[in-house]
Amino acid sequence: MGSLAAVVSNDAAQASRVQSIVDDIRLRADGLAQVMTLVAGQRLDEARALLTSGSSERPMEPVRLALEQFIGEENQKLLDRNWSIDASRRWLVGAIIAALVGAVVLAYVLFVRAQREVRVLAHNRSLLQSEKEVLEAHVRERTQAVEEARAHAERERERVETLLQDTSHRIGNSLATVSSLLGLQLMRSKSDEVKQALEAARSRVHAIASAHRRLRLGEDLETASADEFLDAVLQDLSTTVSDAKGVKLTGEVDAIVISARDSTTIGILVGELVTNALKHAFPEEHGGNILVQLKRDGDGVPILSVTDDGVGMAADSQPGEGGLGSVIVKQLAHQFGGVPEYQRPPTGGLRVVVPLPGIENQQAGA
Repeated sequence: MGSLAAVVSNDAAQASRVQSIVDDIRLRADGLAQVMTLVAGQRLDEARALLTSGSSERPMEPVRLALEQFIGEENQKLLDRNWSIDASRRWLVGAIIAALVGAVVLAYVLFVRAQREVRVLAHNRSLLQSEKEVLEAHVRERTQAVEEARAHAERERERVETLLQDTSHRIGNSLATVSSLLGLQLMRSKSDEVKQALEAARSRVHAIASAHRRLRLGEDLETASADEFLDAVLQDLSTTVSDAKGVKLTGEVDAIVISARDSTTIGILVGELVTNALKHAFPEEHGGNILVQLKRDGDGVPILSVTDDGVGMAADSQPGEGGLGSVIVKQLAHQFGGVPEYQRPPTGGLRVVVPLPGIENQQAGA
């Protein structure tokens, strides 16, 4: 093309046509380079679309036609000018045709190579697809196995939970039976001192039975929510309270997570405090209210308090000393690192406050 441009350098129109053909060749070469770039980047669909775009002719066909037309015109001019340069003209035409053929051959070789690369990539893609399907099948099998194992574990957890709840219920029923037997013995006893001892024992056994029957474990089968558990215990105690002196029992309990072992102990502690309040705060037919609270203080420590509006305690008496109930309360509170505090509210009655910091520590250790 450089030689051809030199021949027509004195003819501006022909030189412009040669330059147009050169630009066309470069443009098509750039298009082939873009196809190779897309193939190298594994963008096969775009490469295939670019190769098949345009007319159905071979990539260099328009260039060849343009050159043939250009050469024909030049031949006619040369024939008209001088037959003596015919040999030179033929040699130039042959050289141009050889260059075009070489370009076409090169383009064909590149095209064939691109097709081969596309086929190889398509084959590799097919292999990858097959491997993907095998892997997906393996994943489905493993997922199904995991789901079956999870379902089995869930069934086992439900079975264990049912067994634990059934065991707690059976223990509660057994203790309730003991409480009933103590009640029968109480009715047959003629000694007031024995009756008091039997009544105290029956109340404590009843509280323990209620704590076991009302215990409902959480998802982990190791903890329970204090509000649900103590509300149920207070309902049982309310039944006893309603039969004695018309005392109203209410509760305000936060949703504190506690261990199953601590739940039973706290239930017994609440039962003991309520029983002591019934026994000492409301003599004869004197009615009133008992408020049970389990809340966190400003430092986040759970605080159990039982407040009554009964007759209170004498000014010269020392609360929390002497009785078996007070000893039991002190021992149970000591398990959680707390010491019972007996307060005389300005409105009358008595408030027993028991800090329970050990609930949090034991739960963290579990």
